[in-house]
Amino acid sequence: MQNPITKSDGFTLIEIIIVIVIISIAALLVIPMMSSAGDIQVCAAADMIAADLEYAKSMAVSRQKPYKVIFDAAAESYRLEDDTGIITHPVNAGKPYSVNFKADSRVSQVNIANVNFGGVSQVEFDSMGSPSSGGVVMLTAGGEIVTVTVEAGTGFISVSN
Repeated sequence: MQNPITKSDGFTLIEIIIVIVIISIAALLVIPMMSSAGDIQVCAAADMIAADLEYAKSMAVSRQKPYKVIFDAAAESYRLEDDTGIITHPVNAGKPYSVNFKADSRVSQVNIANVNFGGVSQVEFDSMGSPSSGGVVMLTAGGEIVTVTVEAGTGFISVSN
């Protein structure tokens, strides 16, 4: 007489190995995402600065008067001004056009490491869109360094890692 195959409760070795492999793959995907928040923020901040520099340049050309972007590395902030002072933000109507990285959770890990536009921490665009001098803004976060460059003469703005 044959012994009937009995069913036992529990998991097979193969089932346990498959679960461990799935958990390992998930962990490998999640851990780099958590550690790269600073990297993502510094790239976003660099894009913000580049867009705001382009905005100041285009406003100078369209309004035929100088516009400045003034950086305050100690406060991790910058603002846009014309000849009357700080301008109003085009999207947030009624609010001054000022950006503070520490107050914005989207870029709160970003530090302004260096600003140099001919020895000063501001750049002014004239009515032709030319900057007062070329220069760089260097940002850091999460071990990543990103540089926003304004070319002298042309005012060409670029972002590089």
